[in-house]
Formats: sequence, structure tokens, C-alpha cells
Amino acid sequence: MREKSASECKQEPGVIAPVVNLKRCEGKGDCVTVCPENVFEIRRIDAADYRGLDLMHRLKQRVHGMKVAYTPNAHACRSCGLCVAACPERAITLARTA
Repeated sequence: MREKSASECKQEPGVIAPVVNLKRCEGKGDCVTVCPENVFEIRRIDAADYRGLDLMHRLKQRVHGMKVAYTPNAHACRSCGLCVAACPERAITLARTA
């Protein structure tokens, strides 16, 4: 997949941010690979996030190694959409920041 340059991205940083649905995310890391702004990281699901899941999704997390995508650098997102297209679980959406 071809990387997009900064001039091809749709927004200035901080206008749009990726949102990860933890019920869908399996922590495969495709978002980390394609993101030109280093917005994502894959790590163990936080205890509070895990407790917020229902039983079925807790079991799913255990099967998939308790790994999910987080967005510690969401403020750097330029809305290129590569993460949305790359996610095999369709767990990422882009949303306007508050």
C-alpha cells in the first residue's frame, strides 16, 4: 500500500481523531503499520476498559491475547483514512474532536 504524503491528508492535525471500538479490535496492528502519523499503539487492554466489556467481549479479548489498539497520539491524526481501510475488524472510525 502506498503511503500518503502530508499534502494528501484531508485535515490539519487535531480536527479529526480515530476512535477504536474495543469490542471489535483484535490488536492485529494493521493500523500501526499504515498510519503515517504514528497515532496508534498495540498494547494490553487497560483494566478499566476490560471491565467495561460484556462477558462475550471479555472472552473475545482473552482469545486474542488481551491486545487492542490505543491512540496515544490521536492529536496528530490528519484524517487520511488509511487506518479505517486497513483494519480487518472494521474497529476504527474517524470523528471530529470536541
